[in-house]
Amino acid sequence: MPSIISPVGSPSLIAQGTPVAIPVTEPVTPREDLLDTLPEVECVVRARIPTVSGTEIFLHLYRNNMDQKEHLAIVFGHDIRSRSLDKPRPNETEMDRMIRGAYTGKLYPGRKASGLDGTEPSTTASSSSGRTPTPNLSKPKNTLVRIHSECYTGETTWSARCDCGEQLDEAARLMGREGSGVIVYLRQEGRGIGLSEKLKAYNLQDLGADTVTANLLLRHPADARSYSIATAILLDLGQDKIRLLTNNPDKIAAVEGKHSEIHVVERVPMVPLAWRTANDGIRSKEVEGYLKTKIERMGHLLSH
Repeated sequence: MPSIISPVGSPSLIAQGTPVAIPVTEPVTPREDLLDTLPEVECVVRARIPTVSGTEIFLHLYRNNMDQKEHLAIVFGHDIRSRSLDKPRPNETEMDRMIRGAYTGKLYPGRKASGLDGTEPSTTASSSSGRTPTPNLSKPKNTLVRIHSECYTGETTWSARCDCGEQLDEAARLMGREGSGVIVYLRQEGRGIGLSEKLKAYNLQDLGADTVTANLLLRHPADARSYSIATAILLDLGQDKIRLLTNNPDKIAAVEGKHSEIHVVERVPMVPLAWRTANDGIRSKEVEGYLKTKIERMGHLLSH
């Protein structure tokens, strides 16, 4: 069987390093398993992270009422704000607000107040939804978004079984270049089955099973992930019209929500780096099988 990795010189969906966005013009059929009511999420802390690429990001940590995990939002740019973070809390001081990241502008030694103009936030003003209004910052149009599920092996132990780490890096590169974007980082390792079961699945793969069959042999769904928390986080960040970085059509319907709380206006393909370059990217028989199964058994929109 020919390699799934495209040979050098084959047509590419990438021009000058920019994915070709595909408009989502037809209504997406809602999935039957979507929650009727979205989880409640709250951003409990936000911090500025200077990165090795020179880009600054703001890491938001979320808690929710559906699981005990701490999910994350990696925000590029200063104009995307969390409503739940900015909302004043009872008896908190200005220092409390700055410590949990509920400030505008930049922190500096000696700063006394969290407001952009050096004043305290209003504790009485509220929006029609009961939330305190966010600062008067321009809202980006159709923000670039990546919903990324935790992958310890691909992101930390240099695994060539998947391209998860590469996809995370590519999303960050594109958002850093635009100066705006959101990566919602969900703590659902191994397509939702956890690291221990994922490692068992790896052993089954070495015994001849593909990624889907390995999960099924362990009595797990082929994909046990949920995206309702991601939808709620995006709404908390004021992002209801987005461009979604994904090859997975099911993810579009899942992120939009049962009641179309979010509108995915474009799908931006995540084309493997090895398909676009002569020497870069992940090249292994394992990742070839991984991508082949995604295309043939999970309906991912990839071509080479």
